[in-house]
Amino acid sequence: MANIKMYTTAWCGDCRTAKRYLRELGLEFDEINIEENERAAEFVLKANEGKRKVPTFEVDGRTFNLSPFDARKLRTELGLS
Repeated sequence: MANIKMYTTAWCGDCRTAKRYLRELGLEFDEINIEENERAAEFVLKANEGKRKVPTFEVDGRTFNLSPFDARKLRTELGLS
């Protein structure tokens, strides 16, 4: 299975939904809070053309954001559809 990193913030509703969805699918992921990790915040800005879009995912070297959350897009990005 893919190595999933999810960049989040504590206040993000889409992040909470994405975490719950991944858990329902039984998928493991590493959560990185960009408010607590300056390098992670910089990564998110670079990945999203200067915008702090969360959740942002890094999956096997690919990046994408789900702001707003979209279960279908997440399944497609993870190769589950």
